[in-house]
Amino acid sequence: MSDAEGRGFGTRCVHAGQDADAATGSRAPPLYQTTSYTFSDADRAADLYALEAEGDIYSRISNPTVSLLERRLADLEGGVGALCTASGMAALDAATLVLCGVGDNVVSAASIYGGTHAYLSHTARRRGIEARFVDTLDPAAYDEAIDEDTAYVHCETIGNPSLVTPDLDAIAEVAHDNGVPLLVDNTFATPALCRPLERGADLVWESTTKWLHGSGTTIGGALVDGGSFPWADYPEKYPEIGGENPAFHGRNFAESFGERAFTAAARQRAVRSLGDGQSPFDAWLTLQGLETLDLRMERHSENAHQVAKFLDSHDAVKWVAYPGLESHETHANAREYLDGGFGGMIAFGLAGGYEAGKQLCEDVDLASFLANVGDAKTLVIHPASTTHAQLSAEDQRASGVTPDLVRLSVGIENAGDIVADLEGAIE
Repeated sequence: MSDAEGRGFGTRCVHAGQDADAATGSRAPPLYQTTSYTFSDADRAADLYALEAEGDIYSRISNPTVSLLERRLADLEGGVGALCTASGMAALDAATLVLCGVGDNVVSAASIYGGTHAYLSHTARRRGIEARFVDTLDPAAYDEAIDEDTAYVHCETIGNPSLVTPDLDAIAEVAHDNGVPLLVDNTFATPALCRPLERGADLVWESTTKWLHGSGTTIGGALVDGGSFPWADYPEKYPEIGGENPAFHGRNFAESFGERAFTAAARQRAVRSLGDGQSPFDAWLTLQGLETLDLRMERHSENAHQVAKFLDSHDAVKWVAYPGLESHETHANAREYLDGGFGGMIAFGLAGGYEAGKQLCEDVDLASFLANVGDAKTLVIHPASTTHAQLSAEDQRASGVTPDLVRLSVGIENAGDIVADLEGAIE
């Protein structure tokens, strides 16, 4: 089932990629909790291993339950294929492994999740890959930083935790003019609010742990392939996809898999080797949550808007960042790129600064003080002392993290209860 059938987004959250189970008639997604699969004959086995045929061999590589989640996510994002991983960071790592080699660089927005910043700055550097961070909102800065060794350009739909929305169209144009793909982290928006592949991005990655699943009980990630980048035009730059891949006797993934070349290469060269694919059980749980994504994102957005307006009017609150407020620096971009709401995230600072921000996290009652976002429950954290603590003070500022910043993931509780909880903690 696909968007081509004209079904709405909410319907596709429930049905995309799935029919009743052919063997049993089961309407709910089956959980294939198995390590491996029998071969019908020796030739079939040989063809699967040689990538002459597609099918399941071993669940480290692919699994029917995980494949269903991949089909649904590809449909919702408007992609041609998807790869589900054990975490969001595993999705980023898979993309980087396939796209980058020693001596390459990645040009990334500076205002991004602290874990992503640390990965690009330190983990990727251990592999000989340079990270170049630029002003998130300045397309010209990306253009200036890109050179012949740039493997990909990266940004987030809604910056974590600054909540800025960059001009995706302009950044995509810059990337493509320089012959490199644009990889966008769509975690904070989800395809319910934004589909970056429709705005020029070539690849999307996200943490399925967050809003896609929505209940804080499973870890996962996903890479979605737009099928738009001409890998075959750059065989030397992207040998894993558009050139002769040495791991498969010179097979050219672009020739063998066409528009799904990136998905196939990431599966066979990253997840297959690293072993960080999503487990069948985690995928099965995520499928349950995904069915209500459209409804939940509407409630998250409505609640967050009400909470943001409350905070904006409170005397003890020094500043509030929420894309839905007209005062937000990228409100115009948010209106352009986000459809159906402005998301469930708020950032704000108290007049008492760093210590006040930490104290608020301890004083809330309904909200949970923990390191996650996108839960049905309201969550709060002080990034400067936790999620972004690995970054230097200078890098924290570049990422949009000020010492007083409090990150609030607004849940789907009654909005009045969330406001009352914050009011009590602030006072």
